[in-house]
Amino acid sequence: MKSEDTVLAAIAGFVDTLSFVALFGLFIAHVTGNFVLIGAGVAGFSGGVLLKLIVLPAFVGGVVLSSLLVRSLSGRHARQGARMLHAVQAVLMFGFCFAGVWATPISQPDGLPAIVAGVVGAIAMGVQNAHPRLIKRAGVPNTVMTGNVTQSILDVIDMLSATTEIGVRAAARARFARMMPAIIAFALGAVAGAMGMLYVGFWALLAPAFVLAGLVFTTGEQDRVSTSGHP
Repeated sequence: MKSEDTVLAAIAGFVDTLSFVALFGLFIAHVTGNFVLIGAGVAGFSGGVLLKLIVLPAFVGGVVLSSLLVRSLSGRHARQGARMLHAVQAVLMFGFCFAGVWATPISQPDGLPAIVAGVVGAIAMGVQNAHPRLIKRAGVPNTVMTGNVTQSILDVIDMLSATTEIGVRAAARARFARMMPAIIAFALGAVAGAMGMLYVGFWALLAPAFVLAGLVFTTGEQDRVSTSGHP
């Protein structure tokens, strides 16, 4: 599905912002951002150090789980790997939602309710981060936008420069067109995640959970149809 990266980018922005707002500054999609917060916490500038430390192995667990599941598929069924990972992430996202609802109101960043919710969410986003590295296809990164934004700026420079060769300019234009939808979707997802947390709390996570469930049935469908139309 051509829009898959755009949808996943919106999910990443949504979930990362919601977790940041709800779980005392915790990143679960851009999980390495927690290193900065852990450093600040160790120096006494913020709390929730234990929570941020625990979600790191949980995130690793999501990546490992994804790898084991994809490796378990035979070559004949390898194309079903994307759907399987979407399904696993959808289940985990529902789990994150219900764990957060159970934990509400969360008063302590290092209490058991916050840790349970954070761990389930981190595993879910570990699956999404591992997905494009395990299922090879043309696409753009959809969980962290720093690289996409940097490349897009460089592409704009190439497109505007009078000294850029025609072929380089065409490649920059095509790459920019691929990356911008994901960047915009991530930003809009971040706003939606914050607003969702504000108005309905952790129940807002039902939205990305159902979207992931929908991807289970739509991912790869175009390839299947086009392939079946040829002898």
